[in-house]
Amino acid sequence: MTRRNQTVLSDFLLLGLPIEPGQQSLFCALFLAMYLITVLGNLLIIFLIHLDSHLHTPMYLFLSNLSFSDICFSSVTVPKLVQTMLSQDPSIPYAGCLTQMYFFLFFADLESFLLVAMAYDRYVAICFPLHYTIIMSPKLCLSLVVLSWVLTMFHAMLHTLLVARLCFCADNIIPHFFCDMSALLKLACSDTRVNQLVIFIIGGPIVVIPFLLIVMSYARIVSSILKVPSARGICKAFSTCGSHLSVVSLLYGTVIGLYFCPSANNSTVKETVMAMMYTVVTPMLNPFIYSLRNRDMMGALRGLLSKKKMSSSV
Repeated sequence: MTRRNQTVLSDFLLLGLPIEPGQQSLFCALFLAMYLITVLGNLLIIFLIHLDSHLHTPMYLFLSNLSFSDICFSSVTVPKLVQTMLSQDPSIPYAGCLTQMYFFLFFADLESFLLVAMAYDRYVAICFPLHYTIIMSPKLCLSLVVLSWVLTMFHAMLHTLLVARLCFCADNIIPHFFCDMSALLKLACSDTRVNQLVIFIIGGPIVVIPFLLIVMSYARIVSSILKVPSARGICKAFSTCGSHLSVVSLLYGTVIGLYFCPSANNSTVKETVMAMMYTVVTPMLNPFIYSLRNRDMMGALRGLLSKKKMSSSV
């Protein structure tokens, strides 16, 4: 009963982006266009992988899951942002805020775990090419995907339940464009030491360990590449890993810049801009990176277009 009397908030107010009122329409159209590109581009990757039997390999299994994760990750924040800018109503219900926080954590963690699986796949392909099909068996690939989904589901649920037990009083303004967990903890008027402890014990490794595993995988890959006497072999290996390294750099570059290089001035603006990078920009760029830098994807796309031309001519 005491908790009900303390938790008087029925909704929160999202301050959104630091944009002038006269520029709201322009940025709203921009974010909507970026979201549509994200959805259509990643759906195209999933579609091509599903249709082309040559792409039914471990790497493209992970890539299709990553594309689906990108669609969902962007869908957690961008539609609400666009709706807020159009309606000028910054409110979000308490339950809706916790739901948004849960799915944000879920798909952010899932993306990180899938990138680890893709790094391991490239490590095996380049360092142990003769044993690749044995090591990367369908059972192992499916296990890696399922494990990624299960671990991220429980991690996101743990933080959401811990935030749900907190009490929120008068202040309901979130200086962000989505329900960020750190912003909610600052608004809570009850003890958040358990939340902070869980973030330190579990949340830190969830980010740090995948990053270290990716770095270790590519350190071994580079070491193996440098032993290849052929310049053509080196170029081919780097080309194979180039797209993955681009995505890893985009994702972890913004996270490191946000959480490990804090600035005293304009911290709120910096957090908002960095969050836009990994929630809106990175999911939109992934389809271009993987399609334009990948011969197999471009070949599958050309094959699909040629089939359409033949069918239309007939």
